[in-house]
Order: sequence, then structure tokens, then C-alpha cells
Amino acid sequence: MKKLALFLCMSVVLMMACQKEEPTPNEVDETHAAPAQNYPSTAEVIYDAVTDIDGNHYDAVKIGNQIWMASNLRTTRYADGEAIPDINESHDTDKPYRDVINTNIKTYGYLYNWPAVMHKASSSNANPSGVQGICPNGWHVPSQAEWVELILYCSDQSEYVCNIHNGSASGIGENIAKVLADDNGWEWISGECVVGNNFEANNVTGFSALPAGNKYLDSYIGEDRIAYFWSATVDCPKQSVCFEIWNSFPKVADACIDKVTASSIRCVKN
Repeated sequence: MKKLALFLCMSVVLMMACQKEEPTPNEVDETHAAPAQNYPSTAEVIYDAVTDIDGNHYDAVKIGNQIWMASNLRTTRYADGEAIPDINESHDTDKPYRDVINTNIKTYGYLYNWPAVMHKASSSNANPSGVQGICPNGWHVPSQAEWVELILYCSDQSEYVCNIHNGSASGIGENIAKVLADDNGWEWISGECVVGNNFEANNVTGFSALPAGNKYLDSYIGEDRIAYFWSATVDCPKQSVCFEIWNSFPKVADACIDKVTASSIRCVKN
């Protein structure tokens, strides 16, 4: 009996030793955790709002009636599991690819060309766009009309508009770039109401735009100075509409750029 009892005791100890400790539900995978953000008290933040197929977590911010990701997308796969080729693997800028300038992908995300962003979908300027594209399930690629909605909302909030010499702003997107731009990462430049000066006044909305720059063919442009964001809208022959925030301007601008260009993307909640 003593031998049997000893055998049973040893068996229990071995079974307990072999059991894998399960993580608690509140544990976060630091590999894929969202970048730490110091959001202003004015921002309507939704923490850990969405997780992409790679396990990357993203906060979101509510601005007006829209909910936007608060950081750039950094997935390597579409929601259906299909891989998005790295530029070093594909070598063909006319096909979907991803690339980086700043290797701090957690903070700056990947740069994607327009075919990668759209994932075979057609151009849309509807609001909402109806294009899931590269975005996680439940989210979509914003159209030009959705970007304009964001800009108009910010322009209508008097506290969001930076007044130069106490004058009033005019025109869509004038003098609101600071409230969408992060208060870190921008190259300093002198100038009233520009993103690259008086960083304490930046990012009132919590949108946290960062100057990841872009890549056109073999040229990297704008690192530390410009944030480029794709839309789902083609408004020029062979080009798509991109929205830009520069360190040296107070305005959020739109421009047509070639679809082979790799730029950042922010998704909007359906």
C-alpha cells in the first residue's frame, strides 16, 4: 500500500509539472500590442478597438460620427489570410506590395501601394466606401468623401482651428493639420500653426498622424516630414487620391499620386 500511495503521489506531481500554464484573459502579447500612446484628454479613445489577422492590436478614436484607427495599419496579410508580398519578394510595383522607410513598424506601420490597399476592389467615393480592401473585418478603406467628412468636421470646431495672427481660416482643411498630427516624430520647423512647431498643440483629436513618408519607385520621400494616407478613390487618370499632412504646413491637403506609390493607410469602422 505504501508503494502504491508513493506511486500515485509521484504521478500527480509529474502531471502537474507537465501542464502548460494558461495565460490569463487580460494578458497581452507584447509582440503585437498597440504602440503606447499618450492621448490628450480631449480625444474620444476606444482602446484595443480591433485586432488584425496577424494579431496586431489597434486603438481607435471617434471624431465626429466616424471611428478611425489611431495608428497606421501594419498587417502582412489580408483578412482572408492571403499574404501581402514584401517589395523585396515581389520586385513589381504594379502588383500589391508593402514596404517600410522607418523600421519601427509597431509605431509607423507599413507602407502599401494602392493595389495592396484595395485588394482587387474598384474605386469608390461613396460614404462609407464599402471597400474592405486591406482592412480587418468590420473596417474599411476610407473614400475621398470620408476624408473630406473628417476634415470638414475638424474645420467646424473652432477650438481645432489654429488662427494665424488671430485671423479666421478659410478653405477646406486650412489650419487644422495640427489637431490630427501626433506630438512626436515630426522634424522641427519654424512657422505659425505648422505641424512641426509648438508640438504641445498637436493631436487634440488623438488621430496621431506620424510622418512615415512614402516610396515612389526607388525613391523614399518625406520621412519625419510628411504623412501620406491612401483613399479608396481614383480621381485622376491612373492615380488615386492621397491625403497629406506636412510638418511645414498648417493644412491637410489632398493630391493625386501614382498607384505604385507606397503610403500609409488608416481604416474606418463600418
